[in-house]
Amino acid sequence: MIKHHPKIELIQAFVDGDLPASLSAGIAMHAEMCSQCQQKIVQLTEHAAEVSFEEAFLDKFIVDDTSTIMSDSDSDDIDFEAMAELISQSNDIDIPEPALDKSIVFNDKTYKLPKALNNMPMSKISNIGKLSRARLQLDENEIHTSLLQIEAGGGVPEHTHKGFELTLLLDGSFHDESGEYVKGDFIMLDGSHQHHPVSKEGCLCYTVANDALHFTQGINKLLNPIGSFIY
Repeated sequence: MIKHHPKIELIQAFVDGDLPASLSAGIAMHAEMCSQCQQKIVQLTEHAAEVSFEEAFLDKFIVDDTSTIMSDSDSDDIDFEAMAELISQSNDIDIPEPALDKSIVFNDKTYKLPKALNNMPMSKISNIGKLSRARLQLDENEIHTSLLQIEAGGGVPEHTHKGFELTLLLDGSFHDESGEYVKGDFIMLDGSHQHHPVSKEGCLCYTVANDALHFTQGINKLLNPIGSFIY
C-alpha cells in the first residue's frame, strides 16, 4: 500500500505547470499508481479551469465607455448555416494510435516503463556494484534524472543530500531508517535527511536530484568524488 505522496503544494505546482519536466513526470507516474493523488490532481485541474474560464469570460464582456457589444444587426451578418455546414462537411474521425508499451532491461530483469517515460531519451546503462543506472536526457542543467536499479541485497551507502532528492519506486521495495517503501511511494528528501536505502528483493526507482549525494559514514566517505554518479 502506498504511504508516501507528494505534498499538496507540489501537486498544485504540477497542475499550474510550474515544475521542471523531471518532477512533473515523477508526479504523473505516481498518480498512475495512486488513485488518491489522481483525484487531487483532477480536483485542482477542474478548479484551475473554472478560474481561468471565469477570468476569460469577464475580460471578454467587461466594457468601458469606448467599447460596444455586438448588436442584433451585427449578428444578422453572420451566416450560421454556412458555419454549420463547414463544421459538419467531413465525417472523418481522427483516431489516435494506441501508445506502445516500452520496457528496459537491467541485469536480465525486464521492467515495463510508465507512460510518462515513453518518449524520454535515455543513456546507456552504467553499473557500480549492485547499482545500475540509466540517465534520462532532459537537459535540465544541474538536475539529474535517472532510472536506478538496486539488485537484491544491494543498497546505497548512508548519505545525505546537498540539494533535493526525489525517489519514486517503480518496482520492488527498499527500506531505510524510516521504514519500508513499496511500489508507488513518492519520497522527497533534502539536506536535513540522512539514510541508507537497502533492497532485500531488488527494486527499480525513478530518481531526480539537483546535486550530488554526500556519503557520511566510515570508508564510504571515499565515494564522495563520485556521489553524482548514482543519482
